[in-house]
Amino acid sequence: MIQKIDHKSALAAKQLYELFQASYAVEAKLLGATDFPPLKRKVESFMESSNAFYGYFKEDSLAAVTEIDSGPDSTHIQSLVVHPKFFRQGVGGALVDFVLDHYDSKMFTVETGLKNEPATQLYLKLGFREVYQYDTDHGVRKVRFEKKVLGD
Repeated sequence: MIQKIDHKSALAAKQLYELFQASYAVEAKLLGATDFPPLKRKVESFMESSNAFYGYFKEDSLAAVTEIDSGPDSTHIQSLVVHPKFFRQGVGGALVDFVLDHYDSKMFTVETGLKNEPATQLYLKLGFREVYQYDTDHGVRKVRFEKKVLGD
């Protein structure tokens, strides 16, 4: 089940923090990153965020979360994290499908580390296309994907 998360709540923000830590620790290892900014994010930054958060709940657990930054014409998937216990169970794809279905945007974008093959394959499978790559100041090569939605 997917539902919006009240990230302003201290309890919810702590749950988000714990899930992001578990998921991003795996991604940092995949990318070979020793300095990985997502792992430095504090609980308070979740509470202060203007983004929307949606959680996928499975087996009474918060299995995955997507963080959305949406504007009038585009929606950016700021984060998509899955708890390692729920890897390869379709929860990440379900959250991306949810965003594509519930946000009325002409353009959807998302970024991931180039060496994050599971994420890259997911985005390509869901109709995103690679638009460019770049190097971060913390030594990670990133790739940006976009999906244009045709108007009526």
